[in-house]
Amino acid sequence: MAPPADNEVVHEFRFFKVYKDSRVELVWPEFPKFPPSTDLITGVQSKDVMILTEPQVSVRIFLPKLKAPDQKLPLLLFLHGGGFVMFSASAIPYHVLCNKVAADANVIVVSVEYGLFPTRPIPACYEDSWEALQWVASHADGSGSEPWLNNHADFGKVFLGGDSGGANISHTLAFQVGSLGLPGVKVVGMIMVHPFFGGTEDDKMWLYMCPSNRGLDDPRLNPGLEDLARLGCERVLIFVAEKDSLIAVGRNYYEKLKKSGWKGSVEIVENEDEEHCFYLHDLNSEKAVELLHKFVSFLKQD
Repeated sequence: MAPPADNEVVHEFRFFKVYKDSRVELVWPEFPKFPPSTDLITGVQSKDVMILTEPQVSVRIFLPKLKAPDQKLPLLLFLHGGGFVMFSASAIPYHVLCNKVAADANVIVVSVEYGLFPTRPIPACYEDSWEALQWVASHADGSGSEPWLNNHADFGKVFLGGDSGGANISHTLAFQVGSLGLPGVKVVGMIMVHPFFGGTEDDKMWLYMCPSNRGLDDPRLNPGLEDLARLGCERVLIFVAEKDSLIAVGRNYYEKLKKSGWKGSVEIVENEDEEHCFYLHDLNSEKAVELLHKFVSFLKQD
């Protein structure tokens, strides 16, 4: 006997399925969250700040232990992964990761809580993240709404970074910086960990999540050479994982960036014998420590 019409699945993707009545059911449950706090071991403080109320966009800021009351620190705008449908800035793996990066690299980390499908379809994730970056930039003259950024952020040393879908968003932000500018801010570099781009079976999922898409050649899914040439940063670090289905698209991005005419420097690092975003399961594993060391070194490089 056929299932009731309301329970008939019409689309099934890696992270969700869609029923005939347009309901969306996520494959993964919501991940446990961690409240902002002060890390008693590292001294890193964190807080949540609402930067936009309609739609709601917030950030979680991580401030490392200061050596002087007027100390200025580089800033990393971080975009979490999760296929544009899951995780958050407060999800335990990402809180722990950002807390560690802030402590080890001695940088302020601003982790963005951007809108997720299906509540807010793509392009919400890109728009919210651009709002967050502009909000960060509003502190460049010391008159912003957040004292931690006014007092301690070095706006001549700003970085973009993220993993998986968050790495994809980071690229779009770097393109926007190069195209539109970001007054008062110098974006030095971008870190992309196991980035998501077009060229896999997940293309159809991204296109479904973005009703206003421009097809497989949408520059957010498959950036062209002209867009890559306009990245608004000087250095890019890309990580790919040997057992990740996205390894080919990460390598392809690297090769296209080198051919694009972009004037910066790019490096690619392969995590041998590892799966997609493996470090989220255990930041203390040998390969995760290696990845984080490279990540942190990039942020500390002059």
